[in-house]
Amino acid sequence: MAKLKATWTKLTQIARLQRSSQCFSVLGSQGFVFGGEVIPRQPIDNRLDVISLGTSQDSAEISTLDAPPEAPTPRVGSASAVIKDSLYLFSGRGGTAMAPVEEDGAIWRYTPSQSAWKLLKPASDRAAPFPAGRSYHAMASDGADLVFVHAGCPETGRLRDLWCFSVTSQTWRELASAPGPARGGASLACLGGMLYRMSGFDGKVEQGGSVDVFNLASNEWSSFGFNPDGEDGPGPRSVSALVAVSVRGKHYLVTLFGECDPSSLGHAGAGKMLSDVWAFDVDEKHWVQVEVAGNSPAARGWFDADVVRGDGQDAIFIHGGLAEDNSRLGDVWRLDFT
Repeated sequence: MAKLKATWTKLTQIARLQRSSQCFSVLGSQGFVFGGEVIPRQPIDNRLDVISLGTSQDSAEISTLDAPPEAPTPRVGSASAVIKDSLYLFSGRGGTAMAPVEEDGAIWRYTPSQSAWKLLKPASDRAAPFPAGRSYHAMASDGADLVFVHAGCPETGRLRDLWCFSVTSQTWRELASAPGPARGGASLACLGGMLYRMSGFDGKVEQGGSVDVFNLASNEWSSFGFNPDGEDGPGPRSVSALVAVSVRGKHYLVTLFGECDPSSLGHAGAGKMLSDVWAFDVDEKHWVQVEVAGNSPAARGWFDADVVRGDGQDAIFIHGGLAEDNSRLGDVWRLDFT
């Protein structure tokens, strides 16, 4: 497999964007940030921050939108995904008890062209099953109609379930559960009719050494194992990111950063963070560590990342997160493949 090289560009860093455990999703050339925390277990407000993004600019403009009367409550550990011209957000943790946000299977949709949130309630019979409220779950979409919700932390314990929500019919369907162990902080990406899952934390150790693949057509999981030694493949981690990109016409899954050794203080502290970037060739089933030139973002976990699509050459954007010194980061970076 050919080497992959890339360059980081720092676009901005401001106090308003400081946070971890937030959602960051890209629509067109804009990034939308919602939720998160600066002080542990104290959710930031429910305003949206909009970041202008591009594959050529070296800076970014930020605007903050006031929350309309109908909007998600402040929360941390939520997750979001994009379909067409809207972003979708499910659950999280918030309220005075910092409990999972339980909205009876409803999912939030934000449409920038209307500057409006809408709570999409399941259209099926009330007896129909839906995923329980949770935090630190993973979400992805097929880009057309289906939003996927996987794993995370409910009121107690951890999950390994997989659900899909049709935004057209507003109905949930439970799919085959992923291989164990149950976990929070996993990463999920959709590419070519497949869901790819990796990483996470099972309550004892970070997960690694496997790319778990869900076939949407057959409702079956398979797994590709690798040596997670940091040489043949990425080491175990959680609260990292996994995105699908196209580089010179080839498809890759890119995982980056994350926490590799949790803090003894739990959610109140910061563990050992990573700053590496790895690419998985989905055709050759082979990992390569991306060679990064120039200045790079600080090691972090509990952040979020997404992709701006280009003409055969995509760019990855990351925002915020938790640094090793337990500070919340307020920066935005772009990774360009060269």
